Amino acid sequence: MNNLQAVDLNLLVAFDAIMAERSVTRAGARIGRTQPAMSAALARLRQLFEDELFVRSPSGLEPTPRALDLAEPIGKSLRHAQEALAFSGVFDPRSSSASFRLGLSEHPAFVLLPKLLAAIRQAAPNISVDVKGFVARERAVEMLDAGEVDAAVGVPVSSSPRILSRLLFEESFVSIVRADHPAARGLDLETFVGLDHLLVSPEGDRYGHVDRKLSEFGLRRRLGLTLPQMYAAPAIVAETDLVATLMRGVVEVSDSRARLSIHKPPIELLPVSFALSWHRRNDSHVGQQWFRELIRSVAAAKQDQSEELR
Repeated sequence: MNNLQAVDLNLLVAFDAIMAERSVTRAGARIGRTQPAMSAALARLRQLFEDELFVRSPSGLEPTPRALDLAEPIGKSLRHAQEALAFSGVFDPRSSSASFRLGLSEHPAFVLLPKLLAAIRQAAPNISVDVKGFVARERAVEMLDAGEVDAAVGVPVSSSPRILSRLLFEESFVSIVRADHPAARGLDLETFVGLDHLLVSPEGDRYGHVDRKLSEFGLRRRLGLTLPQMYAAPAIVAETDLVATLMRGVVEVSDSRARLSIHKPPIELLPVSFALSWHRRNDSHVGQQWFRELIRSVAAAKQDQSEELR
């Protein structure tokens, strides 16, 4: 059966009740229908799904494998329909079973997502989150425009009347070498430029913010390694002669932190901002307002914790 127009919603309500009660009579009492009406509904359900669905046993009606496959999606669909019909402009996270779709770039996924899910489990145990990753900020805008995600967290997107944003947190930069590296005693500009560098570039470029700043002084650095995964960088630096300039938050959470010497970069680098973005069409939705505020509060706690560590 794949024709949605052929489905009577009342039949699905009857199916859900029979699945719960394992009795036509009790199912009818549960949803306010007579026993003959429920028997007729079961007959129509069997015809619709081309399966017996429920068979008699000494303990009552037993669902067939086909009925067991149908139980969860039908039950979930009915609950969502009930929520939509009962919508009053008030969002109760404790009772909601909503699903939110969130776009995340790599760093926010690592530093925010674990705490965000913990906060959701505490405040809204039945809510689920579907995460989609992205690298380029343009992809975040595409997903928001297409309705693929309800919100996105990454570097700020280009200003647009249809895309709304708010700053969540900032990450400053640090330069790292292994703890017993000769440069661990002091990382001045001359020493910095003379070392082989590790460059993190998700897009595969060999030119980054450090290179742009060095070019202002007429300087260039040597690249010893480029890689797309920023969280692999601290462990690599801890085992090599390379120097890397990374967001402080990446270094703070690394298991290799104790084997690193952490320095203020010998050039001035502006911090990286991370923002929460959403489409204007979702701005007034009360459930999504709650979701965005939860993201904001988790990010604020993360920012406060990072500042305490500095």
